[in-house]
Amino acid sequence: MKKILVPIDFSEYSEYALEVAAILAKKQNASIIALHMLGLSESIFTKNEAEEVSEAIYYMKLAEKRFSTFLDKDYLEGIEVTEMVQNYKIFSEINEVAKDNDVDMIVMGSHGVSGLREEVFIGSNTEKVVRTSNIPVLVIKNKPENFTLNKAVFACDFKIENIRPYHNAMRLFETLGVDEVHLLYVNLPGERFKSTDQIEENVKEFLFKADAGNLEMYDKVVHYDDYSVEDGVFNYSNRIQADLIAIPTHGRRGLSHFFSGSIGEDVVNHATKPVVTFKI
Repeated sequence: MKKILVPIDFSEYSEYALEVAAILAKKQNASIIALHMLGLSESIFTKNEAEEVSEAIYYMKLAEKRFSTFLDKDYLEGIEVTEMVQNYKIFSEINEVAKDNDVDMIVMGSHGVSGLREEVFIGSNTEKVVRTSNIPVLVIKNKPENFTLNKAVFACDFKIENIRPYHNAMRLFETLGVDEVHLLYVNLPGERFKSTDQIEENVKEFLFKADAGNLEMYDKVVHYDDYSVEDGVFNYSNRIQADLIAIPTHGRRGLSHFFSGSIGEDVVNHATKPVVTFKI
């Protein structure tokens, strides 16, 4: 991992993300790009050219001044940090920044329980960054205290479409030095209930294709019964005291169709643990 992108809105949540990014950057010898989306009002661009330029420069300098204060943190010492102020207002533009700068991961803060439905920086929100990002997005809810990533849960329905996020998750876990990986299938009551034999057959088929016939990861698969997928992911992760939850996500459909049902945004919204998403 060489570059980490952190969207900044100068809130405590983006500071949590910045601190986590710093911890990861030091371990990976990576650099950080701190991005502030200026989100200037359209009214500014209806003025004459002289006024437009003058006002745009004013807001840029104001943001840069806030950056110098916001980035004055002891935990950033020794890390190469690039400040970037842009007038982005479209969610996909963050993905473009990541692509243009060869970023390996986006780390961003999210408001408590409201999570993905709340705007966390000007012109965008966490959910839409997750939906448009082609690289992993690590969502941080709380100030990191003794931040470690030793134990991770990767939850999916073991459908073939999840092979790509599975591969990406395994590579990231290895990069981050995750020691213990749990592959989680949440079994639901009613019409979506599956027998143990059905689950095992499905999982073996998935891993056989994903790992070129190697079923070594099969022993790491856990079947967990619960009333909803989100409850299952949340409860199992708490039970084993996981440090990280990893889930695949569809691009334009976001998290809402994960598991061929409805995980909604509840996992990211309600989990106090860090959550990392991988695009299908």
